Amino acid sequence: MNRTLRHAAVVCGVLMAALLVWATWLQAARGKSLANHQQNPRVRMETFAQPRGDIIVGGESITGSEVVPGSDFTYKRVYKDGPMYAPITGYLSQAQGATFLEGVHDDFLNGKDSRLLAGPIDALTGVKPQGGDVITTIDPKMQKAAYEGLTDLDATGAVVALDPRTGKILAMASTPSYDPSVFAGITGKEGQEFKRLGQDEDKPLSNRATREIYPPGSTFKILTAAAALEHGVATDIDAPSDAPAPYRLPLSTKEIGNVVPDSQCDKVSMKTAMQWSCNNVFLDAALKTGKDRMRETAEKFGFNKEHFAPVRTAASGYPAELDKPQTALTGMGQGSVTTTPLQMAMVTAGLANNGTVMKPYMVEELRGPDLSVLEKTQPEVLSQAVSETTAKKVQAMMEHTVSDGSGSNATISDITVGGKPGTAQHGTDVRDERPYAWFVSYAKQSDGSSPVAVAVFIDPEDMDISREDIAGGRLGAPIAKAVMEAALKR
Repeated sequence: MNRTLRHAAVVCGVLMAALLVWATWLQAARGKSLANHQQNPRVRMETFAQPRGDIIVGGESITGSEVVPGSDFTYKRVYKDGPMYAPITGYLSQAQGATFLEGVHDDFLNGKDSRLLAGPIDALTGVKPQGGDVITTIDPKMQKAAYEGLTDLDATGAVVALDPRTGKILAMASTPSYDPSVFAGITGKEGQEFKRLGQDEDKPLSNRATREIYPPGSTFKILTAAAALEHGVATDIDAPSDAPAPYRLPLSTKEIGNVVPDSQCDKVSMKTAMQWSCNNVFLDAALKTGKDRMRETAEKFGFNKEHFAPVRTAASGYPAELDKPQTALTGMGQGSVTTTPLQMAMVTAGLANNGTVMKPYMVEELRGPDLSVLEKTQPEVLSQAVSETTAKKVQAMMEHTVSDGSGSNATISDITVGGKPGTAQHGTDVRDERPYAWFVSYAKQSDGSSPVAVAVFIDPEDMDISREDIAGGRLGAPIAKAVMEAALKR
């Protein structure tokens, strides 16, 4: 054999050895991960090879599995009242993947969860486990009231309702919404529809209840009041304050007025200030409480952290570095404060629950195909945000605001309701931007406990309504009332 042939043989031998090593490494080290990779066509075909478990609301399935004739994917997902429940279910698409409950509990719904694995005999005979069901905490009547309240207004917005005693999410609506069924398959038409939704400037695929942050406006005054009372800056909610109206920001010549005549707010008590949403009293309270103690209280209610309910939420924000004017502005929910509707529902629920904030959750149980309960969520305390004494004082102010003040549109006959409306300025030029409208509230039972707290957020940018008519008490309170009435079965 000449030298050239020997070199060629050596090179071929090295390449063959490398190929064998590579193939062995793929099989031994990466075989399992590649076999289970979501981009592996076999994995995707297996995912849609059998009916999937369902997402349950009020004892009924709001999802289903439909046969797809002539496709490698035997089944595709279908949804009942898809737009109404989209912020809860998310979507499961043969082409686009899964989100929200469909994504978080994908293995359980498709039968791959280890708790659903077949027994030894079934495993030997190749019987595949069936998917389980996800039982939600959502109340269908409350969800309908929330969704229809927004769509009847043709509004961009969100509604969240919680059970203050447990943290159960009872309703979660976001508009504009979308129907997950329309792009559940893999056809070109469905792909085009998903692309259209993703490019829509109204962002129908976004869950405004948990994934978008906004200035809370005057609804934040309930937290400002709680912080001032908890830290002893205020003690008597009926005592006159020394906060003049209009109120000059510290280190500034800028004066902040009120929606009602300033004379109606000049040096009034915190209770009266809550009743008419007087900015001056809460600017002064935040300034005197100070940025550190304000932030401490906000964080106890859940600010500055992400929550998982069960999908990760955007973190509401109360910044650490604020000067005195910025600190004062946070007292009325402006400046650098941001929040999600879920977070404001948590604040309201915590106050209604005598200062105890419960961790929000949406899944009650995971149930096997034989109806056995394989996992059950237990209520969990997130924090004791403020004392019971402080919470009851804020409750008294919120209830007065509904019975005799700016929250009167949330009144329910023979039921004690506490609430707080708010408008929130945003954008670089508040004269041009239409403000956001908010309303937060809770309802009490005869024993003093509260089974429901609600946060309503509305962005009226595209609504056919004058700027003067944009107010949380006018737009948000009727929706909150309808949701509370559904909770109370009225």
